[in-house]
Amino acid sequence: MTNQLDHYISSHIKSLYRHKLFSPILYMILLIVLWIIFPIGTILSPKVINEKTSLDKLYKENDRYVSITLTDLKFTGYTQEVLGQTHGYYYYTIQDGCCNIVLLSPKTSEEGLPNINKVTVHAKIQTATKSYHTLLSKIAADLNWTDSGIYGESSSYYISEPGFRYGFSIFLILLFACSGLYAIFSIICYFVYIHFPWLSPPCQQLARFGSPKTLLMQAEEELATLPQLATEDMFITEHFFIEISTDGIAFVPIQEIIWLYKHSTLHKFFWYHFSISYTLCISAKKHLYIQCPKNLKSDIDGIIDYLAEANHDILVGFNEKNRLKVQEIQGTPLQFEKFIALLKKRL
Repeated sequence: MTNQLDHYISSHIKSLYRHKLFSPILYMILLIVLWIIFPIGTILSPKVINEKTSLDKLYKENDRYVSITLTDLKFTGYTQEVLGQTHGYYYYTIQDGCCNIVLLSPKTSEEGLPNINKVTVHAKIQTATKSYHTLLSKIAADLNWTDSGIYGESSSYYISEPGFRYGFSIFLILLFACSGLYAIFSIICYFVYIHFPWLSPPCQQLARFGSPKTLLMQAEEELATLPQLATEDMFITEHFFIEISTDGIAFVPIQEIIWLYKHSTLHKFFWYHFSISYTLCISAKKHLYIQCPKNLKSDIDGIIDYLAEANHDILVGFNEKNRLKVQEIQGTPLQFEKFIALLKKRL
């Protein structure tokens, strides 16, 4: 028993944060993959190209956002509509026998000018879709070309000015940056907690009662010697209550506990009651609150009885008529001493 409980709290803290490392690391990998697949960062400095630049090559090199000067544009007579609203106007320009399709915004095209001699736009290179191929077929018919003829002289990519959504892309960049920084910060913190368990939140919440490192060492020493009471995931030593489970880790000096009670939750599906779960709730001095969920009723009753004997100043339980919820206590403007007096009066 002694060997099994040596450094028991520290070991579980390390194990907890090793498991937590998986999520931010996986998220960072996902962000990197998405950044490579969707190079939204290039929108900040779009590549300057001309009409003769190969769109196929740029797209394959992930240069999706470009600044291009177009000349001799002719309106195709076709528009792109989104949710019943005109989203853009399709134009074509023929340079050296090559037909390029351009989608201009209503503002740039002045809602469908027949001809545009010259215009410079920020745009996104987009791949052909089914609607794009349908458009090419209609343009071929209008120009007395065959489908094979226009497909042979056209790129499988086209230029879309409405696709250059600067505001949305900036939002995505900020989202990537903020969430990535948070993930990196989490990874760094978890590594610190793994190597220095007393810096972890379960230990740092004890800073209000003394040195977290000293209290951790004391709790582990008492736990390794022999706990005075032990359940599956709750322990009582000479000076500490300790809870170690998959839901979290918490420990508190017994002399700092001021109130504890058992909270039961009835789980039901429609009219069928299938289980009851029990939670041990502990309030300590200096606004420390601990919950130990998913425990057996008999285990919680034993813990409550033992702690009440170990510290006669602890207030134990309440009846349903005078129910006083912890969240209600936290929201009141009363001073902590007044809260204790109010609690004693209600109990």
